Amino acid sequence: MEEIINNSTVCRLAMTDGDRPYLIPLCFGYRDGSIFFHSAPQGRKIDILKNNPNVCFAFDIDQEVTAAERACGWSMRYRSVVGFGKARIVEEGDDKRKALEIIMENYSAGKHSFDDSEISTVLIIRVDIEEMTGKKSGYA
Repeated sequence: MEEIINNSTVCRLAMTDGDRPYLIPLCFGYRDGSIFFHSAPQGRKIDILKNNPNVCFAFDIDQEVTAAERACGWSMRYRSVVGFGKARIVEEGDDKRKALEIIMENYSAGKHSFDDSEISTVLIIRVDIEEMTGKKSGYA
């Protein structure tokens, strides 16, 4: 499952807004059983998470449609992870800096620097994973 997460470029985060689901694709970082996201300090997802920190997340890689002669024979190859966790806002400057470094490591090699003004304008969401499962189709 960690291989799938580490090879993903997008994490889909699902939340509950009252009685309706709300799902968004996000850039992310992953380390030690937690997923990190950066965000503007205000917005719909922040409002939702403040009211209900329970989330569902999904990653998928190696997606490929497999054609067949008959319509019902068509299929999809993929590897995926789906899980559940609790979201919280990261408040401390050093913790925010570490989270931003983890996010950047997912997309770019090397060390990155962030000045205090950049860190103060961004909000970090940390999802501590409670459970997750992996699935694959069409792969040995």
